[in-house]
Order: sequence, then structure tokens, then C-alpha cells
Amino acid sequence: MIYTITFNPALDYIVRLDHLTTGTINRTEQEYVLGGGKGINVSIVLNNLGMNTTALGFIAGFTGDEIVRQLNNFGVRESFIRLKEGLTRINVKVKASDEETEINGRGPTISDDELQALYAQLDALTEQDTLILAGSIPSSLPSDMYEIIMKRLANKHIRIVVDATKDLLTRVLPYKPFLIKPNNHELSEIFGRTLSTKDDLVTAAKKLQSQGAQHVLISMAGDGAILVSADGTVYTSPAPKGTLINSVGAGDSMVAGFMTGYINTQDLQQALYWGIATGSASAYSENLATKNEVLALLDTITN
Repeated sequence: MIYTITFNPALDYIVRLDHLTTGTINRTEQEYVLGGGKGINVSIVLNNLGMNTTALGFIAGFTGDEIVRQLNNFGVRESFIRLKEGLTRINVKVKASDEETEINGRGPTISDDELQALYAQLDALTEQDTLILAGSIPSSLPSDMYEIIMKRLANKHIRIVVDATKDLLTRVLPYKPFLIKPNNHELSEIFGRTLSTKDDLVTAAKKLQSQGAQHVLISMAGDGAILVSADGTVYTSPAPKGTLINSVGAGDSMVAGFMTGYINTQDLQQALYWGIATGSASAYSENLATKNEVLALLDTITN
């Protein structure tokens, strides 16, 4: 089973309009309400690709209920901890023809008892399972939450994937995550300088491996992706051609696609192809990638 954790899920209220004018009334042309959060996105795409997955994390109030309803419609298993107080946050995303604006909510407070309930779920995982840690940590939880989890599970031989940024990522490296997935901009941020060439990115990836990471998957949007494997082999894949429609969830989709490819083939090059095809399928669609969309793009990469 592949488990994902979303510590800070949200209902994304997405509105599209021709032009945004502040200080006055604006009328939308389109609007959507979509349950989101990096781990949730990963579970949805894994499920679309036919993989067994369960979404973990915390939800609260009617907004949390709506996320569960949407996941049920997708057929995704969930085992969220239901918080006694507060509301799962709402993120407002305004997309105009000339600019985009986001207002992200804070989210509910998570008590120690509720956190202990999550730990009990994680303690039940076995070496047959994969755990994906993705996204930000709410202010009510320790900032080293990912480290705490990886230390707790260190002797259980669970395959752990981490998709996070800055210190949240670098501090887990001593616990030897199976896969980390920074993009080229996030790598530049970690190392404090612009990494613009393949050699620069590979060197940075190997530096992270020297600190404990096993496989490093680097996404580069329209320039494709690079995988530096645990044995130092460098794999590359171009991005398939398409029109960018919505980049939200593309990185999460890449993680889902990579793990699908790896689990099904045990071949890292094939896993990379699956990752880039799945990430691109989401980027070229209004919604998260479906299996048919992924297979169509995969065919253009591998043939």
C-alpha cells in the first residue's frame, strides 16, 4: 500500500475572470471548488493509475467533509484523523488573463492527542508499504515533523518519499529517504545560487545524496526531468509536447507516476518516463492526470 500524508489540506476555490480590479466588484467567468493538498493530489493520481493508496492526514469541519466526499467520488481510500475543532482551510485562487493571485488559509489547530492518533497509524506500517510525505507543515505542529516521523519509522524499512522544500527537505536526509523530488528552482534555493545547467543540477543532487538521500528526482517543467540514482547513474527524460493549462499538481503527479512506474517495473528509466508523462498529463489538463492521458504521453516519450 502507498500511504500519503497531507498535514495541511485545503479546499481550493478557483475562480477565472478576464481581468482582476482591486477595490471594486469583479464577476467570475468560471469557478471550481477542488479538494487539494500535495499528498491528496498524489493519492488521487496514484488511484487514477490503478495503484493501491490511502490518504492520511487531518481534516476538520464541513470543508474537511467536502474533501472526503470528493475523494470518495474518485474512489480513493482515506483514513484521515477527524479534528474536534476548527475547519480545514480554504485557499482562494484568482486566475485572470494578466495575473494570478492566491490567498491561502491558516488551517485548524492539531492537538497532541490527534497527532498521537496519526503516529498510531504510522506505527502499523510495514516494510511492504511506501509512505509519501509531501507539502507544508501547519504552524500548530513542530517544524521538524518530517524528521520526527522518519526517525520514528527508521527501523521499519519502509520506503519513504519526501517532496518538500528548504529545511523541511534537507533535515530529513540523514534518515536516507528512498526518493526526494526537488525542482530546479528549489535546488537553487537550497544551495543559494542559480543552478541552470544539467551538470550543476547533477552535482547538487549528488551533494544531497552524500547527506543521505538515495534517489534524487529533479523536475524542470518544460525542460523535462533528471534522475540521479543511488548508484550515481544519471537518467534523463524530455518533456512531451503539449500546451500548459494548469501547473498545480504537476509535481505531485510526477511523484505518483514515478512510484507507479518503479513499483510496476523495478526499472528506474521506466519510472522516470512514467513520472514525466504523468506530471505533464496533469499540466496539460484542467484536472489531475488520468491513466489514458498518461499512456498517450508515455507513448510519445518512449517511441
